Amino acid sequence: MAVPASGTVRPSSTILQAAYGGILRYPLLVALAAVIVLFSLASPVFLTAANLQSILVNNVTLLVIVTIAMTFAVAVGGIDLSVGTAIDFASFAFVSLVLAGQPVGVAALAGLASGALVGAFNAVLISLIGISPFLATLGTLFIGRSLQQILTHGGNPVYLPPAGVPEAFRFLGRGTLAGIPVPLVIAGALILVATLVFARTRFGRVAIAIGIQPDVVRYSGVASRAHVAVTFILVGLIAAVAGLILTATVTVYIPSSGNAFLLNAIGATFIGTTLSPLGRPNIPGTVLGVLLLGIVANGLLLTGLNFYWQQVGTGTLIFAVLALSFARRRHAKA
Repeated sequence: MAVPASGTVRPSSTILQAAYGGILRYPLLVALAAVIVLFSLASPVFLTAANLQSILVNNVTLLVIVTIAMTFAVAVGGIDLSVGTAIDFASFAFVSLVLAGQPVGVAALAGLASGALVGAFNAVLISLIGISPFLATLGTLFIGRSLQQILTHGGNPVYLPPAGVPEAFRFLGRGTLAGIPVPLVIAGALILVATLVFARTRFGRVAIAIGIQPDVVRYSGVASRAHVAVTFILVGLIAAVAGLILTATVTVYIPSSGNAFLLNAIGATFIGTTLSPLGRPNIPGTVLGVLLLGIVANGLLLTGLNFYWQQVGTGTLIFAVLALSFARRRHAKA
């Protein structure tokens, strides 16, 4: 049997090295393709049009909006643990004013203002007082939770009676535009705008620069504190959009329900950073991270796994994608 000459590379070895390099370079895309193939084989329902629409509407739409907000916070080197509070305050203001007979447009503006107010409170704590984003937004989370209990007399839900739901309110949560659900249209518009902000505007470039080298940005004459403040107000405003859609979909405000999005938003944001060679927050990566979590949640549900095992599967996948990303960076430095 012939022995390969010294220095030659076996074709099988070359293929394995190329595959390994591809996995290290695009761990998010590889993970996304892998789960799609896995669940397609595990469940004949997975790739049906009805199920794919369900993933987009039920698993992706609201989470992607909240995760876009989180991406802005992470971009400036922080994090926002109070996005759920912004969602809840927007929801409460929206429902309360609609119940009081105010026009839906006025109630929606009040909801957006409430979310922005949460962001402004964080901005004061972070940019004016100098508290770290983690501690500032954690405090806002606790304060917001307590205020909701007080406002609802111990955490009672605020329902809209079926007969009293305005048509414009229904349209926001369950309407369609050209056959596309309105919440999905809004999410798509926010994805497009946020992508352009980071890719084409000075505001987006400065936000990324602050997250990478805050001291350099400050010494270059940019008002970095003001920029961070505006960013956190924007985070609260974007999260409030999710609050309006959530409320219009379920026609009820439930105290602290917005916190259900927090961990997945953090996870999807950091999964999304693996799409960038330098590990920076980016909107395409954020969207793919949300898709990955949404597909995993849907696929595990279709396979009939216990809810607690679903959480284990999701956490394991997050670890795997991030580990591959770190391995890629170590390999690039070697």
